Amino acid sequence: MAEITAKLVKELREKSGAGVMDAKKALVETDGDIEKAIELLREKGMAKAAKKADRVAAEGLTGVYVAGNFAAVVEVNAETDFVAKNAQFVDLVNETAKVIAEGKPANNEEALALTMSSGETLEAAYVNATATIGEKISFRRFALLEKTDAQAFGAYQHNGGRIGVISVIEGGDEALAKQVSMHIAAMKPTVLSYTELDEQFVKDELAQLNHKIEQDNESRAMVDKPALPLLQYGSKAQLTDEVIAAAEEAIKAELAAEGKPEKIWDKIIPGKMDRFMLDNTQVDQAFTLLAQVYIMDDSKTVEAYLDSVNAKAVAFARFEVGEGIEKASNDFEAEVAATMAAALNK
Repeated sequence: MAEITAKLVKELREKSGAGVMDAKKALVETDGDIEKAIELLREKGMAKAAKKADRVAAEGLTGVYVAGNFAAVVEVNAETDFVAKNAQFVDLVNETAKVIAEGKPANNEEALALTMSSGETLEAAYVNATATIGEKISFRRFALLEKTDAQAFGAYQHNGGRIGVISVIEGGDEALAKQVSMHIAAMKPTVLSYTELDEQFVKDELAQLNHKIEQDNESRAMVDKPALPLLQYGSKAQLTDEVIAAAEEAIKAELAAEGKPEKIWDKIIPGKMDRFMLDNTQVDQAFTLLAQVYIMDDSKTVEAYLDSVNAKAVAFARFEVGEGIEKASNDFEAEVAATMAAALNK
């Protein structure tokens, strides 16, 4: 039987990422054969990963990486926030983003088949990470953005890497693109423009906004405050030429009723029309980047600010760890009650 030296254990650990005891046991079982020990650890890792497959992994990190004219943002999940701070986990996230930005896969299946610097596939790396870290580690999703030489990427991570953003800006530099990405991280737009919002989605969100106004009006009535008007429109897509013309005529009628001299209407109407547009595009403001008030200059929307510096937003991707994942809730009282009931029934 081969002698299992500390040097041999160290070599296996460096190649496999396994713990000391796991590495030593694998070497004992394979009579000191490094390659067979690696294969054994891989098989055991797959078994461990399979046992953890049904667990919910909703913590983790995002990773961003820029490779020339391509950039990737990824989300990798773990079961606990503690593991998300583990150096091995952080390295895995960062290398995942790098491999995807450079490999340019079309989907998750292609991404998992990419080769890491260690020589193993991305899929194998996650199996091994699950085995060595001791929690379910899963590659959830990625977005790959492309730009031209004349455009700039804005790469930004927020809240310790829980939010990752990549934006593409034309007519501006990386500093401007990063500022736009910071806005995206904070304000959570889901699409670039109102043209990407579904008609029924706009109607449903407008109904929600009006429901909130109705609730507010109930409170206002209790303190004798006038009711707020309900919103007629929620998106620029609903503001046809006829709607805008009618709004302008209503403003003129209002000014006439107030006795404002007609010669000063031209100075008043643009501001009131801006107010009309702002009031009637609130769904756009919640979900579309270009319609949101820019956090770096709250006198302008993102679109208006970029126009003022001869730039425009082309695309973006924003990931936030765990969004859309249903987390298991632990009802401690119910758990204790169930345990006591089981004990009494014995």
